[in-house]
Amino acid sequence: MRFTKMHGTGNDFVVVSLFEQPVRQPEVMARELCRRHFGVGSDGLILVQPAEDADLAMRIFNADGSEAEMCGNGIRCVAKYAYDHGLCRKKVLTIETGAGLRTVRLTLSDGLATGATVNMGAPRLRRRDIPMAGPDDPQVVDEDLPLEGTTLRVTCVSMGNPHCVVPVSSIRDTPWQDLGPRIERHPAFPQRTNVHFVERVGRGELKAVTWERGSGATLACGTGACAVCVAMHLLGAAERAVRVHLPGGELAVEWSSGDNCVHMTGPAVEVFSGEWPG
Repeated sequence: MRFTKMHGTGNDFVVVSLFEQPVRQPEVMARELCRRHFGVGSDGLILVQPAEDADLAMRIFNADGSEAEMCGNGIRCVAKYAYDHGLCRKKVLTIETGAGLRTVRLTLSDGLATGATVNMGAPRLRRRDIPMAGPDDPQVVDEDLPLEGTTLRVTCVSMGNPHCVVPVSSIRDTPWQDLGPRIERHPAFPQRTNVHFVERVGRGELKAVTWERGSGATLACGTGACAVCVAMHLLGAAERAVRVHLPGGELAVEWSSGDNCVHMTGPAVEVFSGEWPG
C-alpha cells in the first residue's frame, strides 16, 4: 500500500489515496500505521477518495482507530496532496468531510501547494450540538466542569467535532497532560471531546496546547485552534481574528462577523512517501 507522510504545524498524518488502491479495515490500519515506534508514526490516518458532490472526499481516523468528523490541519494536507499529485489541479477546491463540505483556497509556490486557507464553517454553540450532556443552553460559556479533586471553568464549541476550551494563566504551570485525558472522557461528553488549554498573550494572540480525542497530546489541532478563537472571543478575552501559537507552529484564525464562518490559514507539508507491506 502506497502512502504519503504529511503534516500541518506538526500535526502529522499518513495519507492514502483511494483513487488508485483500496484500503480494507481502516480502523485497524490506523492503529498499525500510527504507532510511533512500530509503524510509520502519526496522529492519524487520512483516506483521500472520490466524491459525488465535491472535488474529493476525506476520512480521518485517529491513532486509536476511531473515526473523527473533521480535521483542520488534515484538510490542508489533503488539499495539497490533491493538487501536487494531480488529483485536482484547482486553486480553490471543495472537500467532503464527515462534518460537511469545506472550501479550501491553496497558496501556491513554484508549482506546488505550500499552505491553505480553509472555510471551516460556522461554529455550533448549543450544548446538544457539541454534544454535551445537560440542559439545552444557547451556549456553554465559562461553565463549571467538576473533576475529581478540582473544578475547571470551560467553554465548549463544535467545529463539526467537539472541543472543550480551558483558559489558564500559564500553560507551563498547568498539568494539562494529566487533565486532558480526564476531560476527554468526562461523562459530560457522550462522544468524548478534544481539549485545549489556552494562555492569553494579547487580544490578537493566544498560546494553546491540545489533548486530542483519540490521539492524545499533539503538536497542533486545526479545528481546535478555531474553537479556541471562538471561545476566547465569547469570553471577551480576544478579538475575532487571532494568531494561535501551538507547539508545532502558528495558525491564523478569524471568526468572521460577516458570514459567521471561521477561516483558518496555515501550512501543509509533504515529508516523504513509502510503501506499507501490510
